[in-house]
Formats: sequence, C-alpha cells, structure tokens
Amino acid sequence: MESAAAVEVARHIVQVLGCLLAIGLFSSVLAQKVKIPDVAVYLVVGMLVGPRLAGWVDIPSDSAINQGILILGASYILFDGGASLRLKVLSEVWITITVISTIGVLITGIITAGAAYYILHVPFIVALLLGAAIASTDPATLVPVFRQVPIKDRVAQTVMSESAFNDAMGAIVTFAVLGVAMGSGEFSLSHALFDLLKQSFIGILTGGVVGYGTAWSIAHKRYAFLADYAPVVTLMAVIASYMIADGLQASGFMAVFVFGIVLGNKDAFGLAMVAEEEKKLEHYVLTTALIMRMFIFILLGAQVDFGLMNQYLGGGILVVVVFMLVARPVTVFLCAGPDRRARWSRNELLFMCWTRETGVIPGALAGMLVGMKAPGAPIIASVTFLAILMTILIQATTTAWLGGKLGLLVTKE
Repeated sequence: MESAAAVEVARHIVQVLGCLLAIGLFSSVLAQKVKIPDVAVYLVVGMLVGPRLAGWVDIPSDSAINQGILILGASYILFDGGASLRLKVLSEVWITITVISTIGVLITGIITAGAAYYILHVPFIVALLLGAAIASTDPATLVPVFRQVPIKDRVAQTVMSESAFNDAMGAIVTFAVLGVAMGSGEFSLSHALFDLLKQSFIGILTGGVVGYGTAWSIAHKRYAFLADYAPVVTLMAVIASYMIADGLQASGFMAVFVFGIVLGNKDAFGLAMVAEEEKKLEHYVLTTALIMRMFIFILLGAQVDFGLMNQYLGGGILVVVVFMLVARPVTVFLCAGPDRRARWSRNELLFMCWTRETGVIPGALAGMLVGMKAPGAPIIASVTFLAILMTILIQATTTAWLGGKLGLLVTKE
C-alpha cells in the first residue's frame, strides 16, 4: 500500500512539473509577443492556474517540492546573474554596492516600518518586522529582467549585485527584530554586524573557492579533465556552493552569486575555455535558467492568497506605494549619490530608484514568519504579497520604457 501511495505521489509530481513546463512555454511566447519581461507574465498566469482559480497547479508553499524548487531555482538564477557580471565594472561601483546592500536595507526597512505603523495602526515592533521582511530586493526577478532588457552595464550590474548581496542583511535584520518581538532576545548592533560580516565572508569565500575549482576543472589548458561535462559540473557546483555556505550558517545565495562571478570571469584567472565549448555551456545555462524562472514565478503566482490580501488591501497598497516611491528613492540617493568613485548621473540614480522588485526572498521570509506564528504575521504576509505583485507587475514591465526615457538602453551586439 505504501509503495502504491508513493507511486501516486511521484506521478502527481511529474504531472505538475509537466504542467508547469507547458504553462511556462505558453507564457514565454505570450511575453515575447507583448514585449514585457517574462517573469511578470509567469506571475499573472500562475495566479490564474493556481488552486484559488483554475486549480491546475496546487503545490503548498510549505511543501518539500516547493521549497526545493525555490532554493534550486533562485540559486541557479543568481549564478546566471553573477556569471554575466564583469570584474572591471564591479571595481568602479563596489562602494555603492556595499553601502546600499547594508545601510540601504536599514533605511528602506525603517521608512517602510514608519508607513506601516501610521497607515495600518499596528504595534511598532510589528511594523519593524514588516519593513525588515520586504526591505531586500529580489535577484530571481531582477536577473531575468536585465537578461531581457539591455540596460547600461554598470547600472544593471550594480542593481543585480545589490539584489544578491542584500538578502543576507534582510534576513539578519528580520530575525533580529523577530527575537525582540517574540521576547526571545534583545537586539545587539555588535552581534548583528558580526553576524553579517561572518555570513558575507564565508559566503564570498565559499563561492570563490568553488568557482575557481570549477573553472580549473573545465577550462585549464592541461588539467581540464571535466571539460566534456561542463554543464553537469556547473549544475553540481551551484548546488555545492549553496549547500556548503548554508551548512556553515552563511548566505547560500551570496555563495552562488560569487561562484557565478568567478566562473563568468575565468579568463581573468588565466582559465579560458574553447570558444565552441563556451557557447555550449552558455546555451545550457540560459535554457536551464529559463526553466527555473518558469517554475519559480508560476508557483509564486499560484500561491498568492487573495483572501489574505483583501483583509488589508487598502492600507497595504498605501504602504507599498510609500515603499516604492519614498523608501527606495531615499535609499538610492543617500547610499549611491555620495559615491564619488562611481559618479552616478541623475538619470542613473532615477533608474535605480525604480528597479527594486520584491519576490522570492521576501516571500520566503514572510512565509517563515507565518509558520513561526510571529506577531502580526498575517498582516506581514498580506503586505508582502501586495509588494510582490505591485513591484513585479508595475516596475518589471516598465523597466525597458524607463530605460529608454532616461537614455540608458544599449544596443545588443
């Protein structure tokens, strides 16, 4: 009987994955026709086929398969984003990335918390928890958008790097505030800073070591003994980067992003692949990242709780408006504006103000708070869902238009 039940579960999983691929393919074609980033279409279609409407896709957010898809998918998309960055560009903007990924998260969280406190009339500690949960940007959304919208290199790479590095800061602040809210601890600035530095150092070190080892095994002139298996090695290394860093209580997402940077810049370390093999690997990575993108955002849309959102709809929308139009611009101008090394133009700063999509990482944090029965968790989950929907559907779909208006679009070679 147990064997029959297991087979039935396996069939259901295969059926759902096949359904996700079919829906994703249809959505990709639709996105191409209407000329908007595919993540926005995946999200809307996911809402339509989810259990609350059509009922074609029903995977609970707390299920093992959902968590597995989110972790692997977000990790692979982050790796893809890291591999597209260039060290020369990052060397010009590292100050902005560092400040906006740390202090910027605090600024965004505090301003959003103030809005939630006055608009939703919740206890200030709950407002702080909400602000912290949605303060980090989402790499799983931003990386695909910049893959499709050709924005000036240093702007796109700064925004993508910020989204990769600030998830650790967002998680640390969220759980620090949660400890105070649940009476299980007191906030310690020194402890929080040490934890951030530790997570960052271990994540960067892990990604760097795995990245160099992978590049050496597939691109070394004499010792590339795994060159024929480059796609498999790459996938294995993405998983290894995340699992090693996570096992060391560091940011797995930071590790896979740094791994991508190292592998994508392997030429700088004297490890260059044959052009034909390089193209094969790039094609594999792009295809795999597309599949991961389909899975993540269709599932995210399917899990939107309309009933929960409706409970706090009016106030939640106002909070998200402040979040998008006040908190983000203040954060960008305070953190990036003073960077004399980068010398950001007004148009570049304005563009960065508009690109701060919320998605998988904040959604996962909100889900964890609900599971832990944190104070105000239903309100936090409701506003997080609204932030995800509004930022992806409004900001992601207008990225190309705004880039054109501000003169930041570049011609693809």
